[in-house]
Amino acid sequence: MVVCGDDGLAHRLAAELRGVYGEQVTLVVPPTDRVARQPVVGRARASALLDRVSAAVTRAAGNGNGNGNGNGNGGGTDGRATGAGGGRTAGQPGVARLLEAAEASESVLAEAGVERATALALVYDDDETNIRAALTARRLNPRLRLVLRLYNRRLGQHIEALLDQAAALASGGPEGGNDAFDASTTVLSDADTAAPALAATAVAGTTKVVQTDGLMLRAVERPPPRPGQVADPGLCTLALLSATASDPAGADGSEGSGEQGPRLLPDERAVAEATGRGTVVLETVSYAGPALPAGRSLVRLGSLLSRRLRWSFAGLVGCVVALAVASMAVTNERPLTAVYLTLLDLFAINNPAIGEPVGRQILQLLSGLVGLLLLPVLLAAVLEALGTFRSGTALRKPPRGLSGHVVLLGVGKIGTRVMTRLRELKIPVVCVEGDPEARGLATARRLRVPVVLGDVTQEGVLEAAKIHRAHSLLALTSADTTNLEAVLYARSLRPDLRVVLRLYDDDFATAVYRTLRAAHPHALTRSRSVSHLAAPAFAGAMLGRQILGAIPVERRVLLFAAVDVAGHPQLEGRTVAEAFRAGAWRVLALDTAAPGERNQSPGPETDDSDRPSGLIWELPPTYVLRPEDRVVLAATRRGLAELLGRRRQETAGA
Repeated sequence: MVVCGDDGLAHRLAAELRGVYGEQVTLVVPPTDRVARQPVVGRARASALLDRVSAAVTRAAGNGNGNGNGNGNGGGTDGRATGAGGGRTAGQPGVARLLEAAEASESVLAEAGVERATALALVYDDDETNIRAALTARRLNPRLRLVLRLYNRRLGQHIEALLDQAAALASGGPEGGNDAFDASTTVLSDADTAAPALAATAVAGTTKVVQTDGLMLRAVERPPPRPGQVADPGLCTLALLSATASDPAGADGSEGSGEQGPRLLPDERAVAEATGRGTVVLETVSYAGPALPAGRSLVRLGSLLSRRLRWSFAGLVGCVVALAVASMAVTNERPLTAVYLTLLDLFAINNPAIGEPVGRQILQLLSGLVGLLLLPVLLAAVLEALGTFRSGTALRKPPRGLSGHVVLLGVGKIGTRVMTRLRELKIPVVCVEGDPEARGLATARRLRVPVVLGDVTQEGVLEAAKIHRAHSLLALTSADTTNLEAVLYARSLRPDLRVVLRLYDDDFATAVYRTLRAAHPHALTRSRSVSHLAAPAFAGAMLGRQILGAIPVERRVLLFAAVDVAGHPQLEGRTVAEAFRAGAWRVLALDTAAPGERNQSPGPETDDSDRPSGLIWELPPTYVLRPEDRVVLAATRRGLAELLGRRRQETAGA
C-alpha cells in the first residue's frame, strides 16, 4: 500500500493500514511535514488562557485534574498521530517505509513502488494535486486500486468514471471481471465522512446517517431504559454506549476503556444484561429523498413592504374610494366613470373643473391633495422593496427569538459540510466566520443560514450569534487559539453549554480537554478529529471493498460495507445467524441488484428517488448465504480486517 499526503490524514491512514490490517505501507510526505503538524496560531496566548483556567480550577477544587482523566482525549483530536518512526495512534506501530518528496511526481511514485503496489491513496489537501497524481499513477500501473481525496464531489464523479474506464480498457474491456474491480477508483471526502459525526456530536440524540448509492442507514442514540423496561432494539442494536457516557465529567470510550467502554455489535445476551447504558440502534432504513432544496432568492410579496407602508396604502385606497363615492353623488356619473375621473384628478391629468358645480371643483382639489400624499408613499415603497430584494440575496442575520440552535465557528471545508448536514437534519444553526471570502458563505446564502461576520475572539460576536440561548457550540476553525478562546468565552457566558472542540496539537488538546472537563464538570465537552473519523473509510476503500460510510460510537468507529460472499469462509454457506460474530461484524441486508448495477452510484447531486435500491432488510436468521450473494454488513475496523483476510500471495502477485 502507498499513501501520499501532506496532513494528519495521511499519517493516520498509514497507521490504520499497518496496525489494524497488517499491510506493508509506504508513506510519501513533504520534507517539512515529517510530523505533519498544523500551524498553531498564537500558541503562547492559548497556553496563557489555559493556565488561567487551570489556576482557577486548582483554587476551586484543590487539584489540577478535577474530573479529568487520561482517556478523555485518546484518539479524539486532530493531533498528527503518527510519524515515520511510529506515533501514538492507539499504540499502533509506525509505517514501514517513509519517503520525503514535495509532490507525488512520476519519479516519486516510481520510487514508492506504485508499479508493484496493490493500492494507492492520494490524500493531499489540494484536489488538483490528487487528480494529477492519480492520472500519473494510473498510467504507471493500470491495475492499481486508487483512492482519492476530493472536496469537489461533482468533479470527483467524472474523475472516478474516467479512471475506471482507463482501468477497464487496460484489463481487457469492461468484462475484466475481478481485475477490473481490483483496479477500481474510489473518490472520498474527509469532510463528507466527518460531517455527520460532528453534527451528531453537537446535538445530543441526533440521528447519525450514512447515505450513498440510494441507501440510507439511520442510526439513533437512545438513553438507558428505565428500571423494569427493556430497550427497543429497532432493526438491530449496533452498539452499547460506555458506562460513563451519561456522566458529564466522564470520558468517551476509547480503545483502552475495557468493559467500561462502548461495545460494538453486541449479541442479544449482552444487550439484555446491559443496565444503565445507552444504545445505538438501527431504527429505520429508507431512502431519504433528494437533498434539502436550495433556499430560493425570490422574496414573498408580503415581505416587500413594511407594516407602516401597507397601512399607508390602505389609507390612500380608502380616500380614493371615498372620493369616488362623493363624485358619484355630485355628478350622478356611473361608478366606473366616477372612479376614472377621481384617478385622473388624483394624478393631476384631468382638465380643470371650470364652470362645473362647486362640489365637483372641491372634489378635484381634494383629489389633487391626495395625489401629493401618494408620491412620497410610492417613493418609500420603491426604496423599501429594493432594499428587501438586496437583503434577499445577502447573508441572513440571526432572528431575534432564536434559541436552541447550534453555533458553528468557521465555514471552511469542514464547517461547510457540517452546516449542510445540520440543515438536512432540520437543526437550526448560526455560523460565525471572520473571512468575508470564505468558501462556505455562498452555501450559507443559498441555504438561508444566518451568518455573523466577525472575529470570534472579539467581544460581542458570540453574543450576536445568540450564544446565551444556544444548545451547543461547534468550534471548527483552523487555529487552536481561536477555538480555545471561543470555547472559554462561551463557557463564561453559559457554563453548561455543550461544546465540541477541534484542536490540531495533540499534547495541547489533551491538556485543554482535561482542564475544561475539570472546570465545568456539569457541561459536556467533546473533541473530535476529522482524520480519525475518515481514516477507516479510506483504509477500507484501499482494500477493494465498497465502504458505504462510517458511524462514530463515542471514540470508536463502526463501518458499513458491501461485501461479496464468495471467497469468505466466515460467510459462504452459513446462515445469517451463524455469520454474525459479536464485536466484529453483522450482516444487515442482502443486495439483489444485478452485478452490473451494483457499483453504479449516483452522485450526491443526483435525484435517484425512482431508482430501486435492490436491498432486502430484516433477513431471516435461517437464510443461507450463497457465493453469488452480496451483503451489506456493519463491522468494526478489526472485524473488517479479519473478514477481508488479505492474502500475502495477492500482494506478491500484484
